[in-house]
Amino acid sequence: QVQLVESGGGLVQAGGSLRLSCTTSGRTLYTMGWFRQAPGKERDFVAANSLGGGSSYYSDSVKGRFTISRDGAGNTVYLQMDSLRPEDTAIYYCAMGGVIGATRESDYTYWGQGTQVTVSS
Repeated sequence: QVQLVESGGGLVQAGGSLRLSCTTSGRTLYTMGWFRQAPGKERDFVAANSLGGGSSYYSDSVKGRFTISRDGAGNTVYLQMDSLRPEDTAIYYCAMGGVIGATRESDYTYWGQGTQVTVSS
């Protein structure tokens, strides 16, 4: 059974940083990514990393502030979040799927439970 376990969420002041981690057990697929859902809003794509070429993809709202990376085995994905803003407050979900460069929810097969990130002004 595949499980994705996230960690690293919390409360931070605007301008601060947090690092999220997500580790998969059972199997590893090409792409691991992060989505987020703010209160009252739909879940949105944040960033993804695909094995093979090591390509990374970002939403416009986080480009230049967030960095996604994976460990050498490809089992753990990290999201380094810098220059955080109150609008980054959301539940962050880790996801894994077989589509290279996936940015849509439907491209992902496995999901974590989510971790809360709160940015205070």
